[in-house]
Amino acid sequence: MTTKFDPEIVAELQEKYGKQKVSTLLAYLDLVLVRNEHINLTAVRDRNEALIKHVLDSLAITDLPEYKEAKTIIDVGTGAGFPGALLAIVDPEKEFTLLDSTLKRLKVIDEFAKTLNISNLKTVHARAEEISRKPEYSEAFDICVSRAVANLEKLSGWCLPFVRKGGYFIAYKGENYEEELLQAAKVIKKNSARLSYIESYKDVPEEISGHVLLTISKF
Repeated sequence: MTTKFDPEIVAELQEKYGKQKVSTLLAYLDLVLVRNEHINLTAVRDRNEALIKHVLDSLAITDLPEYKEAKTIIDVGTGAGFPGALLAIVDPEKEFTLLDSTLKRLKVIDEFAKTLNISNLKTVHARAEEISRKPEYSEAFDICVSRAVANLEKLSGWCLPFVRKGGYFIAYKGENYEEELLQAAKVIKKNSARLSYIESYKDVPEEISGHVLLTISKF
């Protein structure tokens, strides 16, 4: 790949996370884009577009106090490891479980994690609505995250069962989040949860402006 990553974005990431972690982030992204030529991991092909839409978007959660305090995090519908694998890189002290129903993608994540020595993540091949009933996964996590998987009504039903009482489900959403919140209200209430707050992205490129993080608390 000859196109360089945007130096301004890289510099900002390095200032926040350190050069070593950013080097690993970019290496992971490059591995995804190279493998994407053989297996469908992402619709994004351009390196800088991927840097914005996957890396910056995935890492938006790291400023939230609920995330900073969390120790155990499950990423439902992780796909190519966004956001779970990237969060595992920048927060090695946290433990990440990356859940997906597509085994071939999880095998790729395992391979990349081994290559880059990302030791604080594990992958689980299962459907969320089935595995969340198992004792080792039910209400077992401080935070559940999900990004670009489904509408909030479905996600809330899938994700909230993983969250312990006092924990959080944090959903990455776009500009139509208000409509989704209305549709999901009954499911959120049914799962003994409520919307805590909505965090809008700040000082981000146009491609992800308008995105929000919906923080839903379990009680």
